[in-house]
Amino acid sequence: MGSSNWRRTFGNVRTFAGNSMGGLRGRTNLASWIVAGTIAYFLWVKPSQDLRREQQERAALAAASDPYRYVEKRKPIPDPQDNGLIYGNKKKADKSDE
Repeated sequence: MGSSNWRRTFGNVRTFAGNSMGGLRGRTNLASWIVAGTIAYFLWVKPSQDLRREQQERAALAAASDPYRYVEKRKPIPDPQDNGLIYGNKKKADKSDE
């Protein structure tokens, strides 16, 4: 009795899953998924990829057209100054001069 109950539950789940996917089985089900995936690709995925590629090409053209444009590639090294931006310990040579 336990195994038939398990089989009935599995059959009900399988029937529910099949009906929720449109009631198609086998090759027609697979073919419908392929068609849906192809349509989704051409409606959503491909346009976003084309847009991204176009933006990259535009950025490359803009960078190539202005050779004097400066692009910061790394953080600048701080300039150790006696007076000005850097506070704290002053030069130690001042004490030896006095």
